[in-house]
Amino acid sequence: MPRRSVITQAAIARVVKGAQAAGLKVGRVEIEGDRIVIHSGEESAGPMTKLEAWRAGRGSR
Repeated sequence: MPRRSVITQAAIARVVKGAQAAGLKVGRVEIEGDRIVIHSGEESAGPMTKLEAWRAGRGSR
């Protein structure tokens, strides 16, 4: 019989706290089998173009 891991509320809290300490904005948390998956609250449309990087560096003025 396969061994099932138990994910506790404390384990989820530790993962979320660690992600926030690393600067990630946590949007939602999902449990996939024995893994805790964190989805950022900010959607990423892919890599920035040179124009987008320039605008971000100028503070969107």
